Amino acid sequence: MMPNAPVLFFDSGVGGLSVVAQSRAGLPTAAFVYVADTAGFPYGTKTEAEIAARVPALLGRLVERYRPRLVVIACNTASTIALTVVRNALELPVVGTVPAIKPAAEASMTRVIGVLGTDATVRQPYVDRLLAEFAADCTVVRHGSAALVLLAEAKLRGESIQLGDVRSAIAGLFDGPNGGSIDTVVLACTHFPLLGEELAAAVPHPVRFVDGGSGIARRVAHLTAGQAWPAITPPGLAVVTRLDAAARALAPALAGRGFPELVQL
Repeated sequence: MMPNAPVLFFDSGVGGLSVVAQSRAGLPTAAFVYVADTAGFPYGTKTEAEIAARVPALLGRLVERYRPRLVVIACNTASTIALTVVRNALELPVVGTVPAIKPAAEASMTRVIGVLGTDATVRQPYVDRLLAEFAADCTVVRHGSAALVLLAEAKLRGESIQLGDVRSAIAGLFDGPNGGSIDTVVLACTHFPLLGEELAAAVPHPVRFVDGGSGIARRVAHLTAGQAWPAITPPGLAVVTRLDAAARALAPALAGRGFPELVQL
């Protein structure tokens, strides 16, 4: 393994940056490539068939071009739908991002947890299996929000986020008969930790937020243990599938998170 072989992070947009941050802390001199599928964004409103076809094909092109040592699908929607297909297609380790239901169930005192993700993620059979295995004794409230994904993207473009918009986006999680008892919320979309302060201010009562970023960082560190890394941290490369005005507006946020160069695939 060449020291400069990167870890490649893939998401529909900028949500995966929440995963990169924790992995970078554990691997400070690693070479990172971050890919946002801006031409396919957003994934949460697409069909399973569209995502299952698009993600493996696109990752195949990316692996051929950038020769990473490891791929992280830093997107819950893509992981819950296409992870198995991608692993079968690529001859290198692939780490998925799935809802952190196990730690949420372990943390909950009321035994009522919320799963906040995209519409596509919260309806997946994969999530059903996680709930059956790790949260069988919990009441689970699921809510999908495409609006929250768009708000996270807007925040990283430097736009002002209205707290009322965040409240409206998450209202469905708390307005039902069990909403008042939720004490732990799974952030089942990597975009949502980017709105951590806004979410904390918008919830109707205090809750604990749980996401999978730390688990992904531990998995990446484990899979690359003992491998050589550059002596000096190389600048990260950000790649988009469509370099339009919206993508260019993300350049300052990407640079501030260690990706000063922005290119189109």
